[in-house]
Amino acid sequence: MTFSRRLQEIRTGFERPFWVANVTELFERLSYYAAFASLARYLHETLNFRVEQASRLTGLFGGLVWFLAAFGGALADRLGFRRSLSLAYLILSCSYFLLGSLGAPWLEPVRNAVPLVVLVTFVLMLPALGVALVKPCVVGTTARASKENVRSIGYSIYYTLVNIGGAAGPYVASWVHQHMSVENVFRVAALSVFLMFFTVLLLFKEPRRSDEIQTVSLAQAARNFGVVISNPRFMLFLLIFSGYWIVYWQEFIILPLYIHDYINPHTDTELLLVTGPLTVISLQMVVSFLTQRIPALRAIALGTLITALAWIILIVHPTVPMAVLTLFTVSLGEITQSPRYYEYISRLAPPGQQGTYMGFAFLPIGIGSLIGGWFGGSLIHHFGEVTHQPERIWWAVTAVGVATAALLWIYDRKVQPTTATAPP
Repeated sequence: MTFSRRLQEIRTGFERPFWVANVTELFERLSYYAAFASLARYLHETLNFRVEQASRLTGLFGGLVWFLAAFGGALADRLGFRRSLSLAYLILSCSYFLLGSLGAPWLEPVRNAVPLVVLVTFVLMLPALGVALVKPCVVGTTARASKENVRSIGYSIYYTLVNIGGAAGPYVASWVHQHMSVENVFRVAALSVFLMFFTVLLLFKEPRRSDEIQTVSLAQAARNFGVVISNPRFMLFLLIFSGYWIVYWQEFIILPLYIHDYINPHTDTELLLVTGPLTVISLQMVVSFLTQRIPALRAIALGTLITALAWIILIVHPTVPMAVLTLFTVSLGEITQSPRYYEYISRLAPPGQQGTYMGFAFLPIGIGSLIGGWFGGSLIHHFGEVTHQPERIWWAVTAVGVATAALLWIYDRKVQPTTATAPP
């Protein structure tokens, strides 16, 4: 196939909802990663939580956001993507604003009435309600509004736009933190998603496919949910793959604290986190082309191994430049596996259940963040504050990643995933 013909397929292979949904996702990711980049140090330095407590709360924020996407996907199948997206962006705008107002005078009566950890935990749970609807809607729209011959490219475009937002988020967080205050990082995030609320209302049209069975009732959505749960081989795959995210999320959960406490306290850790998304933006299409002939599950295992071994760089030479190189290598693993992962899941989804299956696709990300917050917090407390051997933190992280890659390889060789069928 000639390049010009392939380009024409890309131009005609996507309906308008694909582009609207993915552009709004860019700004949703900007908000999310701006908040995430500042959160650990905000909790530790501004709200005065202990290092392990700040890590666990940061992991809770990320974990709930992704864990609830499984339920959000079922709800999106019922409500429709347009209503779900508009509701999600409204929830997110309110949630981020409240997160940035935890120290505001108008919240003082609440802070005096309940322990601070309870208040912060509650507020950190709120953005999960919004993202739980956004993620399956955008990925589901990509499935519905893409022709079969360009679907793989569609997921690469999706993931590239996600990472444009992921790169912009820490950069915005860095600028706002340096020129205003860390609290305003969360308020800027709120403004970004509030604008997307109006974008969806004005421009997004519900995607439909002529061959798709529409979910028409909550009972039907519940049956869809049950079909996925009752597929043990698929659920085993999701559980194994959670190990990848335990490793990956440490760049947000404990790496900023590690750099600030053990390498250079003057480092702009928010700006440092731009490295990964910029790598994805620059190399996603190249890596996708180079790995397109690798079976999807093997590409997922390879990406997991690359991400795991990346942390050895920081062990060998713990400096800020080596931290940048580590993040770059982590991202090479990410772009090796991520588009193939979404493609792998989407092809398992029966008609009418893209939202449900894509919701479950995010379950490992949530599990990884929840466990990763506890795991990373325990590591940085024990090896950093108790034994004063902070380099051992990354040996433990690497071990988890290598074990996950090995389990994925075994799964690929010994277990054949099954495709669920649509309920009658």
